[in-house]
Amino acid sequence: MEELRRQGTFESEEEARLREIVLGRLAALVRKFVKQVSLDRGLSEAAAEAAGGKIFTFGSYRLGVHGPGSDIDTLCVVPKHVSREDFFDVFEKLLRDAEGVTEVSGVPEAFVPIIKIKVSGIPIDLLMARLTLSSIPDDLSLRDDNLLRSLDERCIRSLNGSRVTDEILRLVPNVGVFRDSLRCIKLWAQRRAIYSNVNGFLGGVAWAMLVARICQLYPNAIAGAIVSRFFIIMYQWSWPQPVLLKQIEDGPLNVRVWNPKLYPADRAHRMPIITPAYPSMCATHNVTASTQMIITEEFKKGADIVDKVIVGSANWKELFAKHDFFHKYRYYLQIIASTGSQDLQIKWAGTVESRIRQLVMKLEYVDSLTLAHPFIKGFEQVSYCLSEDEVRAVAQGEISEAIKKRKKEDIEGKEGTSSVWSTAFYIGLSIEPKQPGMVGPRKLDISYPTTEFVKLVKVWDKFDETKMGIVVRHIKSSALPDIVFDEGERQPRSTLKRPKPSKPPGKNGPDMPKNKKRRFVTSAQSTRVPDCMSNHLFDRSSFTSESTAAATAVPGIVNPPENGYLVTSASAPQVASVNPPGLALKDPADVKSPQLPYGENVAVATSPAAV
Repeated sequence: MEELRRQGTFESEEEARLREIVLGRLAALVRKFVKQVSLDRGLSEAAAEAAGGKIFTFGSYRLGVHGPGSDIDTLCVVPKHVSREDFFDVFEKLLRDAEGVTEVSGVPEAFVPIIKIKVSGIPIDLLMARLTLSSIPDDLSLRDDNLLRSLDERCIRSLNGSRVTDEILRLVPNVGVFRDSLRCIKLWAQRRAIYSNVNGFLGGVAWAMLVARICQLYPNAIAGAIVSRFFIIMYQWSWPQPVLLKQIEDGPLNVRVWNPKLYPADRAHRMPIITPAYPSMCATHNVTASTQMIITEEFKKGADIVDKVIVGSANWKELFAKHDFFHKYRYYLQIIASTGSQDLQIKWAGTVESRIRQLVMKLEYVDSLTLAHPFIKGFEQVSYCLSEDEVRAVAQGEISEAIKKRKKEDIEGKEGTSSVWSTAFYIGLSIEPKQPGMVGPRKLDISYPTTEFVKLVKVWDKFDETKMGIVVRHIKSSALPDIVFDEGERQPRSTLKRPKPSKPPGKNGPDMPKNKKRRFVTSAQSTRVPDCMSNHLFDRSSFTSESTAAATAVPGIVNPPENGYLVTSASAPQVASVNPPGLALKDPADVKSPQLPYGENVAVATSPAAV
């Protein structure tokens, strides 16, 4: 507990009081919203006043394990005559007009429809559920399963968050020990970058159920013992055996009714963790082969650390060491979503992020790619540009030092200037070692997964090519932007050197030490050419004779890739790319120019002229 306090996981009393005030204001706004809709439906003043409306918190705040600055998951329960359309039309407008409410963003088409807001600086996620009741009483409890009768699936999913949270608190033998243990595991998962349901890891409810299960197995243990046993048991757990919370009755523990035959999809889940409230669902359906490998590796590392803590050769601080994601891989995919509006960027970036898991799953089928590791969050930037060229560069991830230093007041009143909001997401790529006896470089073509991903995000019904940009490109670890590192975390970049003729490229097998990087550049120029969105990784045979004649070395190559692979810039002049059957490259003359000021929207480009 001392270490958790040193890590700053507890909010101040002042912030706790502010949260209570904010929730009180929000409850009043919900009642005002229900009354307004009731009057519009023709109800009398008295009936509209009695229609009620109530909010329920769930997630980390309801569990009592939230930290400073964390959001509050909130459910708005309304009577039957208030529709979901009213929630996103009437209530969203009401929120925008309310004092102290900022960053209002509704996502009605989400799997669980949501409105994201900030009230007095406190972030809040608002869900909505319409019950088959003419009014919502102040003493309403959501535990009754009969409340779910005749509700649509979206309302059931919205209600499920609150019902599951309450059921978890009811099932744990000691709420205090559970909260302290969960607070520790949440901090560990966040520091190790495996806390994100949308990106294929485990979300808050899944972590809560795992900790609750360990608390049930050891009802008399203190928090330190629960955490220690958590890592050991989770690492040894026989996945995909489901994790089920058990109901504690007067007699022995009874397994809650859950039959995989009734939920055929659950049999395909890699790490099934089943919610305890009806209808039971798998809280980890987003886990992929790659993210399961990463989570399991982190369980093993955590188990090793707590073993050392128990014998006194380590301390709890070591458990919360920061992840090494941006130091772990030599190559990354960078996905950049950009717009010219802050409000629009929230929706567009959220849409792109929700599809990244699909890209990871497609990458897992690429030969020789052993792991596709998504990072758990995007990195947001606002750039103030003086020209269309700068706008285009920013949308493609090329943000110069001059743009980084420029402020909003520097472009105000100047003709042709604009602001670009961009969010960059990252996927680490791990390539299998070169097999013994293999000669020469190999090629890794990930053009198909990335092109399909671009198509997938553009299917969004709100997508507007004139306002939204999407760029996917491969970059080396040395090209990662400074924004992904904490201050002082980034190691100095080494100077590029020409390799000796006696050590040709392609010889750096898996036995070569990682710090022995051999680099080579073109003799014509050493400036970096921006990668294009088709993300082709080639061997020498994939180049035309024209391209190799343009320079003494292969254009665009900066250093040999991991384990003998070669990576080149797909936007290098005269590059002939390798594509899967049925996917042809566009002729450069046919490649559509980007829609400014929002960045490149073309999925495949092959020359600087198209940029």
